[in-house]
Amino acid sequence: MAQQTNIKILSENRSAGHNYHLLDRYEAGMVLMGTEVKAAKSGKVQLKEAYAEVIDGQAWLVNAHISEYSHGNIMNHPPVRKRKLLLHKSEIEKLRAETREKGLTLIPTKLYLKAGRIKVEIAVGKGKKFHDKRESERAKEMQAEAKAALARRNKQ
Repeated sequence: MAQQTNIKILSENRSAGHNYHLLDRYEAGMVLMGTEVKAAKSGKVQLKEAYAEVIDGQAWLVNAHISEYSHGNIMNHPPVRKRKLLLHKSEIEKLRAETREKGLTLIPTKLYLKAGRIKVEIAVGKGKKFHDKRESERAKEMQAEAKAALARRNKQ
């Protein structure tokens, strides 16, 4: 997704991949106030503690922190508030079913600008246990070591 030229990543939730097994991913639009758009475009977004939920047939992004816009006036937005996500009804119903029945969570992984619109990537995730985190860390280390050894070998 990031290889397209018209996408600019505004914020990434790197801890999501560490704390969850990420399954399906969905692209959603967001309902934002004017100062939120300007603050997000300047990269003042934090997704680390954020999650999404489905309430009464609507998807919401909760705990996402978009800092106040520096040039905003008294009409500036509150930094942390529930923001409505724009998804198709069938996608919302699918997400609701997965989170209710299977015990999965909706985690925002990226906030990006696509064709002039701010989008958020939502992933369905299942929490990792402590030993799963260790195992994935070990696999990353082994992959990095193999890559370094290959680079050393090619250099000689």
